[in-house]
Amino acid sequence: MFIDYTVIKCLSGKGGQGAVSFRREKFVPKGGPDGGDGGKGGDVVFIADKQLHTLQDIRYRKTYSAGKGQQGSSNQRTGKNGTDAIIRVPLGTVVKEMESENIVADLVDNKQEFVALQGGKGGKGNARFKSATHQTPRHAQPGIDGQVNTYALELKVLADVGLVGLPNAGKSTLLSVVSAARPKIADYPFTTLEPNLGIVKYGDYKSFVMADIPGLIEGAAEGKGLGHQFLKHVERTQVLLYLIDCTEEDPQSVFETLSTELKTYNPDLDKKPQLIIRTKTDLLNEENEKNWKSFEKFLDISSVTNSGLNPLISHITELINETK
Repeated sequence: MFIDYTVIKCLSGKGGQGAVSFRREKFVPKGGPDGGDGGKGGDVVFIADKQLHTLQDIRYRKTYSAGKGQQGSSNQRTGKNGTDAIIRVPLGTVVKEMESENIVADLVDNKQEFVALQGGKGGKGNARFKSATHQTPRHAQPGIDGQVNTYALELKVLADVGLVGLPNAGKSTLLSVVSAARPKIADYPFTTLEPNLGIVKYGDYKSFVMADIPGLIEGAAEGKGLGHQFLKHVERTQVLLYLIDCTEEDPQSVFETLSTELKTYNPDLDKKPQLIIRTKTDLLNEENEKNWKSFEKFLDISSVTNSGLNPLISHITELINETK
């Protein structure tokens, strides 16, 4: 199951209590204070992990608590620090504070870390309070409490190319023939209910990542259908492919609908390099051809016959190299 949103509560550890202790040695009947400091409480740390592809594991664990720092001891020994709470997330995870709605981290690189909450400091032991006028302090500090916060985690897939189109426009089929990805394919709308990623190889050692974004409908930018859940995955792509079925009666209107939804959701999406792709051209006839006269430029492909796929990949790689 592809889980791309969840909310969790996080608590960092409390610092350990400082120790009240005095030296007690055979030949030192009145030893001075030697109580050590308490250990620091554990932090709450998010770490991006390229081995993860969903927030599923995190979704079923609602609270993450770091360990408490241990109490100090005699001989000025500091208590052991509390264990950090490590939360591993997929690349592309955005961490947002629920109360303020501020984005506090955007984890896109493998092993990238974000310390969300610092553990509380350990209290000072009584050895710290010895002075010329106060030789035998009998008090120590308690540890400082940890911090608490609630975060929303949102995963936005990382891909070079995003496939955009109405339901049943041929996105999943294209992905399946140009990569090793095996998305669910059927001849009815909304076959794809979650993003699918595939690695498209070209040349000897080069490749790019293509994302099959679930089909959009009019009003998606306002949240109709599963609009927001789908559109957020387009934001990180470098190149957008508008896939339009060659049998559409009004392909210009389809393109305008898709383009409007993307611009309404995020105006910056319209600035990305784009290609218009006419799909399923094995079904093209003279009647269909008339409907495409309003377009100045587009690429023809048929994923069933593999027609036009090599020129498409060449165009995509040129655009990716230009953006870099």
